[in-house]
Amino acid sequence: MTPLATLLERGLVVDGSGAAPVAADVLLQGDRIGAVGPALHGRLHELLPAGASAADVQRVDCGGLVVAPGFIDVHTHDDGIVLAAPEMAPKISQGVTTVVTGNCGLSVAPLVVDEPTGALALLGRGSFRFGSMKAYAEAVAQAQPAVNVAPLVGHTTLRAACLADLAQPASAAQLEAMCALLDGCLRDGAIGLSSGLFYPEAMPAPAAEVTALARVVARHQGVYATHLRTEMADIIEAMREAGDTAFEAGVPLIISHHKCAGPANWGRTIETLALIERLAERQPVAMDVYPYVAGSTVLREDQVDGVIDVLISWSAPHPEATGRLLASIAAEWGVSQREACRRLMPGGACYFQMHEDDVRRVLAHPRSMVGSDGLPHDRHPHPRLWGTFPRVLGHYCRDEGLFTLPEAVRKMTGLAARNFRLHGRGRLQAGAYADVVVFDAARVRDLATYAEPLRRSEGIERVYVNGCLSYRGGAGRGAQAEAHERIARAGRMLLHAGTPAATRDTTA
Repeated sequence: MTPLATLLERGLVVDGSGAAPVAADVLLQGDRIGAVGPALHGRLHELLPAGASAADVQRVDCGGLVVAPGFIDVHTHDDGIVLAAPEMAPKISQGVTTVVTGNCGLSVAPLVVDEPTGALALLGRGSFRFGSMKAYAEAVAQAQPAVNVAPLVGHTTLRAACLADLAQPASAAQLEAMCALLDGCLRDGAIGLSSGLFYPEAMPAPAAEVTALARVVARHQGVYATHLRTEMADIIEAMREAGDTAFEAGVPLIISHHKCAGPANWGRTIETLALIERLAERQPVAMDVYPYVAGSTVLREDQVDGVIDVLISWSAPHPEATGRLLASIAAEWGVSQREACRRLMPGGACYFQMHEDDVRRVLAHPRSMVGSDGLPHDRHPHPRLWGTFPRVLGHYCRDEGLFTLPEAVRKMTGLAARNFRLHGRGRLQAGAYADVVVFDAARVRDLATYAEPLRRSEGIERVYVNGCLSYRGGAGRGAQAEAHERIARAGRMLLHAGTPAATRDTTA
């Protein structure tokens, strides 16, 4: 039973703004934060509604712990898993309270198809059964996942819904149909558009096709997030294309999982980050990043160069290859790595494409947010699915000193909420929604590895979603323990406040 109010006492409050931590109490009342300040227990008679008393308040001692806004995973492919496994253990156990879905041009709505192929298969079989964003929102409300869901509409999904041949640019009539479908989704509360021009299903689309769709987004005050056409040799040209698309349409630009991929590209984040700053002089620009040197996506022969390691995350024809390195498989079969890749397809893989210096440089940049980009349907997923946020807090913030704790939290909360226009989220302040994480800054760390990717992180003590205690970690029970307790599922569909159909958070 949820108490009338919860008082988190004696914690070190990191409010999501980047400001220095302060010792304070946080009062949760219903789905909102009632107050933040010192010694609130002595003021409860002022803060509680008439007829209530201190006996109606659950007091939680947070001495020695950090109290922060719930983390916002700005780059996920959780569209289907929030329905199939609504407990959302990989995310709630990291302190994540909101996931942004529909990234890389891939969203489950608006599209009805039995067997998704290509990049769309990343979202899972059986996921594509929603012809509108309204239908998807209703399904989320019925499932009531443990985390909030903020949906983008995928460009590739729109193409699959309106084009018979994805190897071609959209015709004028097809583009008009895509724009109408997108407009409907935005009216139903979607927060913006994403594209994945890197993928074959979207690569034939010229910039003009995406710009036309982005103009629809601008009318609804939404955002545009893009997986660039390439993150390799021609990354500068791809970034300029993305910048021009967003600028001409009049929408904020978010560059997804910013990286310089491939050994020939290592070190070029100095160049790409300088370009982002130049773009920011004329338009709103942000980016997200995950704290690992490997990416993960579908198996593609053009991503296999014989130099980088490639770890198989799943294979339809050869499931026994899951969790093995491509080079080892190729040697066993007596073929080249590219030939082995062809034999393993369709499948997925982790590609060790980045240099640690580039990852650190992007993570430290003041415009970067944190996104896991995890693939929950993979048999042997990238460890980022379970470990991204504790890895930022533990490894990069505490152990490496790459940034301060307030800055780390800002990247995962306030900055993310501002860039994605998630009103009332991402800050610990009176009146904000009560999405809160309590963690041990000295102990928090990721345990998921490439060999053992499903290991739960430690140091996340309590997670509240919309004021409900939704996760309690296994403090003091050992790093290997599965000790945790999911108390309630209180997530909501976060519909964009800038649209006519959605002016506030809703569960429908």
